[in-house]
Amino acid sequence: MGWLVFGVSGVYRKRFLANVRQAGLGWRQWLGAVGESGKLVAELPRLWLGAATRYSWDNEACVDKAYAAGRGVVFLTPHLGCFEICPQGLAHHYAERYGPLTGLYRPARQAWLAQVMASARARPGLHMVPTNLSGVRQMIRALRQGQAVGLLPDQVPPEGLGQWAPFFGRPAYTMTLAARLVQQTGATVLLAWGERLSFGRGYRLHFRELGHELSPDLDQAVIQINQAMAQLILECPQQYLWGYARYKEPKREK
Repeated sequence: MGWLVFGVSGVYRKRFLANVRQAGLGWRQWLGAVGESGKLVAELPRLWLGAATRYSWDNEACVDKAYAAGRGVVFLTPHLGCFEICPQGLAHHYAERYGPLTGLYRPARQAWLAQVMASARARPGLHMVPTNLSGVRQMIRALRQGQAVGLLPDQVPPEGLGQWAPFFGRPAYTMTLAARLVQQTGATVLLAWGERLSFGRGYRLHFRELGHELSPDLDQAVIQINQAMAQLILECPQQYLWGYARYKEPKREK
């Protein structure tokens, strides 16, 4: 499926190749990502509507430590691997002890798809909120109660909700929400991503600490988050969604 889209869509292919060149990757590093993008779409019906799938943990200890600190946890995940599986795994393992994980999502424009997404993601221990002021308030409330939230900080926000910051050396409109949440609540930041294992063997959930405190300066904190996302992506570029329009102009909110 991924190769079919890559072959027939010149716009998608051009953007994909421009993004991997911007990241300085050779073809051996990015070639596998073409097929992985098809897997990303094909696995959604199972993840949204099917029974729980198999997954294992990498560095679960840092997740335990972050929750135990009681300051709330901000999980940051780029468009890398399967970004649906991490919140499901976290909700299943930690919600009973620490409360639900609040995830941020952008509702689909089509009403029928938005309804499917909302119902499919409404799992026990997982609280999904839309990208609006109400959703942000719920995330802040959750963090102040020692709970966790999850975001995709490499997602292009609407105009007025981000700022331009380098991403692989090129200015990209970047959300400020992740940095603001940490600055306002003092929450712990963890990087997370779900590695898609071959031959349908399930997933491996990877977690790690940011490695340093976010700067109190918002501009610098946004740059730090972009740098952390880029470093994470380069560990497994074969599973990043390189066809995503990361450098597009933000849309104006109506």
